[in-house]
Amino acid sequence: MKTAIKQLLQGNKEWTDEINSTNPEFFSELAKGQTPEYLWIGCSDSRVPATQLSNLMPGSIFVHRNISNMVVHTDSNLLSVVYYAVKVLKVKYIIVCGHYGCGGVKAAMSNDHFGLLLDSWIAHIKDVYRVYEGELNAITNEEKRFDRFVELNIKEQVNNLAKLSFIQEEWEKGTFPHIHGMVYSIEDGKLIDLDYSINTNSSLPDIFKYQ
Repeated sequence: MKTAIKQLLQGNKEWTDEINSTNPEFFSELAKGQTPEYLWIGCSDSRVPATQLSNLMPGSIFVHRNISNMVVHTDSNLLSVVYYAVKVLKVKYIIVCGHYGCGGVKAAMSNDHFGLLLDSWIAHIKDVYRVYEGELNAITNEEKRFDRFVELNIKEQVNNLAKLSFIQEEWEKGTFPHIHGMVYSIEDGKLIDLDYSINTNSSLPDIFKYQ
């Protein structure tokens, strides 16, 4: 354990030394507060770090991560993060970013049992499959079906964000935040635009539109 902790501390020293050598005022400025443009809702997978893959520095992205980048309307942790980002930090863009090869999405394609907590979480992902079952079952290649399920899950979480009343309150004042879906390819490190954005409740079913 000591070796593992030392590795973290050494990595931190090398990182801070590098930043201080190029921008001595960086940390003192960062300590004054944060004004990120982005809220990133991503997967907890350790291979998908938001700032590194987008080549942005600390302070640029407010981040929430969970298994399979889900937006669950009863998740008080996620709702608190999104509310703070939208209402206090006034982020302009909310990025929902999943990734190909996502273990949670793969688990949701199976009938395997993973234990009570994981099964309960994965049930939300299975609901996405249920919505798009016709399209997904028509894809005979399992890997392509898996990739498409990842993409559709991202789009459905974008939709789930748009259903939040406090986000719709912000839209009544203007056009922000823009909610956008992206997918990350671990195999080549590329971030892929799914060309799916929402910044109005006009595309939602009427039942989800707040007045």
